[in-house]
Amino acid sequence: MFSLTYSVGFVAILFTSIILGMSSPMKIRGGDDDFLYDVFPEDFEWGLATSAYQIEGAWDTDGKGISAWDEWSHENNGSNIEKGHNGDVACDSYHKFEDDSKLLKNLGANFYKLSLSWPRLVPTGHVSDGINQAGIDYYNKVINSLLSNGISPMITLHQWDLPYPLVQEGSWLNDSIVNHFGDFSRIAFKEFGDRVTQWITLHEPFISVQADPTYGEHNATEQPPEKPYIGAHNVLKAHATAYRIYKDELKLQGQVGLTVNSEWAVPKDSTNQTHIEAADRLLASRLGWFLDPIFGSDYPLSMRELIDRKSKEEGRATSRLPSFDKEWQDKLRGSIDFVGLNYFFSVLVEPKYGSTVGIDGDSDIATEFDPSKNRTGGGLPITPFGMRKILSYVKSKYGSDLPIYMINGCGEVEEKDTLDDQFRVDFFKIHINEVLKAVLLDGANVRGFTAWSLMDNFEWTSGYTVKYGVHAVDFSHPDLTRTPKESAKFLKSVITDNGFPPKK
Repeated sequence: MFSLTYSVGFVAILFTSIILGMSSPMKIRGGDDDFLYDVFPEDFEWGLATSAYQIEGAWDTDGKGISAWDEWSHENNGSNIEKGHNGDVACDSYHKFEDDSKLLKNLGANFYKLSLSWPRLVPTGHVSDGINQAGIDYYNKVINSLLSNGISPMITLHQWDLPYPLVQEGSWLNDSIVNHFGDFSRIAFKEFGDRVTQWITLHEPFISVQADPTYGEHNATEQPPEKPYIGAHNVLKAHATAYRIYKDELKLQGQVGLTVNSEWAVPKDSTNQTHIEAADRLLASRLGWFLDPIFGSDYPLSMRELIDRKSKEEGRATSRLPSFDKEWQDKLRGSIDFVGLNYFFSVLVEPKYGSTVGIDGDSDIATEFDPSKNRTGGGLPITPFGMRKILSYVKSKYGSDLPIYMINGCGEVEEKDTLDDQFRVDFFKIHINEVLKAVLLDGANVRGFTAWSLMDNFEWTSGYTVKYGVHAVDFSHPDLTRTPKESAKFLKSVITDNGFPPKK
């Protein structure tokens, strides 16, 4: 899940909600009036997800380099993170990966979406400085453990824990990172590509490119307005570079995708055309920003026109939104075999003109949470309808041939999260059912559902104060004991049934 900076329109609401708790008992829409009892296609896949920094621990073990989040969480005596938490130990999956494989097997999962720690494999981010064989050995053990338990690994190459030396060189603002990412991906593909056939290059770049150029959550209004666009430009080049290494250089036969995230955009006034157009601009700035260059040759037209105009008005010689030359257009075009799509909530959208603060300001939009909707303990509105809507949108815009893997989960503050997490059961039930409707009624090409998360873990700036796991982790116990919650039992039942069989 995301706890970095988000779009300026509601970042303050999101973080206030999480930090202040919003811990009143969460209510979920009741009744089955619109519930679809049916099952997914036979080849539908079920998975769970985590990421390296959030679960592995062993932050300075066996030759691993320092990551951006190691530095960020230790900085200022830990005050950057809730309660001074960090990922030094996390869930200790570096040592307990066999236990994690057994959790997945018990659930009946088909796949496990995990990420590699870039600095565990390439400590400085520069392959010329050396590769850490202990890191390769560790991931070989993880992959083999998963496969021996009947679980297919779906590996994300990079999920935010950048090697710190690359941070010092400018992070995603320095275009040299494109080749460094290519070098890193080549190592991963060569070492693990004989057993791993599903790869994701990067995770939720919409969030990471808006974060501070170094690491965590800083005020987006204090950042240079061109920063996110340069970062995204290099992210897309890095994605295309890794894709071409996998397909053209190494000629491997698996699939390579990209994980994006978006809210569903609801016009605040559905009868007002300007509100409808504002909602379209939000989706363009979330999904189109990263997918349009892969399916066409440039960023969305609304972004191009608005940012080009605002850049000119600012007296700039060139647009803050870069352009791809023909070589990069060709590398990017078609560089995707599937998309990972993170959906957690919907927002109300209306036009707001005259701002250049953040992505929403550049898009001439303002967003807010619908006050009529109940909230999760993490402060996010519960809007399952948006799941089906966004799947239909992706199908309509990018074609029904594009396979989609959905990612979804429900957070609760630590004081309220218990083993009897019926709220999370209900949350998963209504969201998975919306996916079922999208597949069976709308023809969306959803190949799998991924639950965030396999277990409670380090939730970025929230530390361990917000829980998303279907397994509880006892962070006070030296063994970091994992215990299934009711949501784990529910998911196991849904996976076994492959959906919601009609009542007899």
